Amino acid sequence: MLLPLVAAAFSSATAQSSFTIVAVVDGNPIMSSEVRDTIKAQEQIVRYQFMNDPARLNKELAAIRASAVETLIDREILLAEFKKIGGVIKPMYVDDDINTIIRDSFKGNRDAFVDELGKTGMSVKKFREMREKMVIMNVMRARNSGEHPPATPREVQDFYDKNVDKWREGDQIKISTITIPKFTGEVGSTPEKQHKLAQDLRSKIVGGGDFAATAKAYSQDSHAETGGAWDWMAKTDLMPAIANAAMELKTGGISPIIDQESNYIIVACDAKKLGTAPDLEKMRPEIEKMINQEKSKANIDKWMDSVRKKHVIKRF
Repeated sequence: MLLPLVAAAFSSATAQSSFTIVAVVDGNPIMSSEVRDTIKAQEQIVRYQFMNDPARLNKELAAIRASAVETLIDREILLAEFKKIGGVIKPMYVDDDINTIIRDSFKGNRDAFVDELGKTGMSVKKFREMREKMVIMNVMRARNSGEHPPATPREVQDFYDKNVDKWREGDQIKISTITIPKFTGEVGSTPEKQHKLAQDLRSKIVGGGDFAATAKAYSQDSHAETGGAWDWMAKTDLMPAIANAAMELKTGGISPIIDQESNYIIVACDAKKLGTAPDLEKMRPEIEKMINQEKSKANIDKWMDSVRKKHVIKRF
């Protein structure tokens, strides 16, 4: 008799949580179920897109979850503003939006896209309804991106200097690592305790401790016996999270703790050989476009701040 009662209680709790109001915009409630659907729809896309970059995936997932309620609040505001101007979205615009997602995030594989949706229990129809609302949001933002002057030569140069590391090709790097597993199998061991261990080790190294000796004593990867040292590697042959952390360091620098799916990793940059950077003139059109996008976003953010004040918003 106990099992059916437990199942019924769980079902009741789940149903009740689906009808929890998390915010109200102009009297229109936003339900917790809508938040979950929004998160699920976006999560499956980024899970597929960054499946080979766990650190970037975790960062993207955290951002989606943290912003979900505010995204839905802005959606209700923009839908209301769209309705005021008598806006209509043609089905072909939604088709184009979904096809772009399939092309960019699923390499054009529609079956993979449908399979990923299925893993969350979301239908293509439901996803399409959500994307239609996102298209409306994008239309309203584009209408209010405003006028702004073209990028100046100084702005282009500054943008190039700031981002050249991302575009350079042929970078090579020599690193050392200390890998602390999150799960050791030992009684009493937890990811939290392992993270504390990684923090303590990093602090000792930064304070002058010997990296190689520490790696030999504590690291749990295939490079531990050599003091954590790796051979020269092309940046593109390393895991993106490790490569990016290492390239941001000066020679001799120690990275923050990198949180991977199963491990905490500390990276030391032993040496670098920088590759060839693209010519500024070759990059100029793309840079001007990116600067233009940044200026448009600033205008949109300013407009959104003003339009939010016209609506009654309550958060719970």
